[in-house]
Amino acid sequence: MITLSVVVSSIPGAPLAIVAGTVWSPWSAGLYTVIGGFSGALIAYGIGRTICLSAIIALSGKTILTNQFETEAREKTVIWLVFITRLLPVVSFDLVSYGAGIAGLSMPLYAGATLFGMIPSTLLLTFAGDRIQFDPLVIGELSIIFAVIFVAIPIAMHRYNVLNLKTLMSWD
Repeated sequence: MITLSVVVSSIPGAPLAIVAGTVWSPWSAGLYTVIGGFSGALIAYGIGRTICLSAIIALSGKTILTNQFETEAREKTVIWLVFITRLLPVVSFDLVSYGAGIAGLSMPLYAGATLFGMIPSTLLLTFAGDRIQFDPLVIGELSIIFAVIFVAIPIAMHRYNVLNLKTLMSWD
């Protein structure tokens, strides 16, 4: 389910991690959730790197230019951005994964930042799930809260140019 939630952007993964913590022990749930989230992130990265990038080029006739920064500086910035967003359980894994693939980030760097960044937040969510009672009303409320956050944060990041992301790449 976690893998599917990362690849299909309309399924929030954080509530699934909390539920996993209520069903299994927090360590088992953490392991399963990290494996599922990491697998989904790699699949979404691959889709972004191949299908999405090709579709963008085919539909717009434009390519992404990255000559504003040196390649190393750009990759370093994007790697830290991926790592930080993985630490925050409210940021959508799928959007970051597709975006990293479209941006052309190298697979090993992306995989490392994703894996090490997602472990703390995943364990936090599964331990939180272990501590709450399995109450469908609470799970429903948390799902609604996370869904609102998943929509509000990307809109705010785009509107207010958080971390000056618009200067990382330009369209030609």
